[in-house]
Amino acid sequence: MIVELTSTAELLAFWAITGYLLGAIPFGIVTARVLGLGDLRQIGSGNIGATNVLRTGSKLGAAFTLIGDAGKAGAAVLLARALAAEDAAQIAGFAAFFGHCYPIWLKFKGGKGVATFFGLLFALAWPIGLAAGATWLATAAIFRYSSLAALMAATLTPLWSFLFDHTALFSLSLCLASMIFWRHKANIQRLIRSQESKIGRK
Repeated sequence: MIVELTSTAELLAFWAITGYLLGAIPFGIVTARVLGLGDLRQIGSGNIGATNVLRTGSKLGAAFTLIGDAGKAGAAVLLARALAAEDAAQIAGFAAFFGHCYPIWLKFKGGKGVATFFGLLFALAWPIGLAAGATWLATAAIFRYSSLAALMAATLTPLWSFLFDHTALFSLSLCLASMIFWRHKANIQRLIRSQESKIGRK
């Protein structure tokens, strides 16, 4: 259930740092400033992700943010895989996810990691990424809560790793799911109180 370690500790450390720096790029903040949408941290939930960008009314901005946040994790994984090995790819992907959630440039106050989560899943094992994405879409379509959709996708990803015979991703998917739940703790409380904002609502 754990990917085989074949790279040296120094190489893994290099890809952890590289992945973190890529993940720490705040595409939501950059996109909002370029498009003149204002300070994203003062809008809606204050989150720097695509869902909050969408609350500004800019679908283009939300799309750019989604692609950027997913792409930076995918890039970290693919670069590490091409230049090192699969263990480095997993390390780089997780580090990119961590960097998005806790970016040094924003005093470690980042996003919730959902798009980054999907980006690294697609890069590591696209069938699992597709299954997780389908879970998100189905949950969002039924309940209209982005946070609930993310929580469901994260919860079922370890199961998808078994069903698609990618058990080496099981431990990583558990770590990612735990972090997504932690990052969504305020959303979970609002869901329980029926106070969570639905998709498309500012």
